[in-house]
Amino acid sequence: MIRVAMLSYWHVHAWDYTKQAQANPNTEIVAVWDELEDRGRENAGKLGVPFVADLDELLARADIDAVIVDTPTNLHRDVMVKAARAGKHIFTEKVVAPTLREVNEILSAIREAGVKLTVSLPRLNDGYTLAAQEVLAKGLLGELTQARVRLSHNGATAGWLPSHFFNQEQCGGGALIDLGCHPMYLTRLFLGLPQSVSASYGYVTGKDVEDNAAVLLHYGKAIGIVEAGFVNSHSPFCVEIHGTEGTLLYGLPDAVIRVRSNKLDAKEWVTVDIPANRESAFEQWVGHVLNGTTADENIALATDLTKLMEASNLSAAEKRTVSLSELQG
Repeated sequence: MIRVAMLSYWHVHAWDYTKQAQANPNTEIVAVWDELEDRGRENAGKLGVPFVADLDELLARADIDAVIVDTPTNLHRDVMVKAARAGKHIFTEKVVAPTLREVNEILSAIREAGVKLTVSLPRLNDGYTLAAQEVLAKGLLGELTQARVRLSHNGATAGWLPSHFFNQEQCGGGALIDLGCHPMYLTRLFLGLPQSVSASYGYVTGKDVEDNAAVLLHYGKAIGIVEAGFVNSHSPFCVEIHGTEGTLLYGLPDAVIRVRSNKLDAKEWVTVDIPANRESAFEQWVGHVLNGTTADENIALATDLTKLMEASNLSAAEKRTVSLSELQG
């Protein structure tokens, strides 16, 4: 049994991970720490486990094997480095950290301690992503020329997103570094890592952070387009992948993958079967802990995600194209 401590209930998905840990026969939640004591005590009470006010004290406990990190993003580096040095395995909400330098500090501590890290990048495991990868592997689209992925909701305009999600210091940004992580890592998955990015941010509701964002990923030949927002009521999650021989569409607006390709006999749009989701990132993490394996692809994509987020923030702030080679690791 993997004995898990919850580190903060700051993030909106903290209870989702709590429920995953409760449902998994190999994990048990045994303690809670939170940077806000009242919130931590309240959630520990709901779980019927101790609240530990001092993080160092919690991490020193021999009856805790692992942690689930849902702290503010600006605390990720300090919390995860401490956890790794204490020998605790780590499952964390994205992003790993807001800068490449901080990510590398975390990964260095992970390697030195020999603990297992997995990052929650859930849409990598969804059936539509697996189906799209299969289409690309078959070469049905030819040379890829463009990928566009969009994810948006009305959390800012409808008022249901927590106010701390608009805190620049805690979050490191707004719609892009939160919701935009998903279209960003999917575009990275489909096209690879770009040479540079150009980002444009909008401030529809006048928050300190952007609530509307679009980023161009520059590859030399292909172009990636990442879109995210907190200000759209009926925007579907959608994927477009285009190439010299065909196009793949998903979510425009229905949850169906359609492909049209010069390499198929059909001269019309063809519906592609979507397989079942593969096991979740949390389940993968549990497997890595139990089997002594490492989440190499997950960690590599998470590292690239931070690169793209850091470069996008710099691009929007300085109103210029930013090369990923400029980032200081």
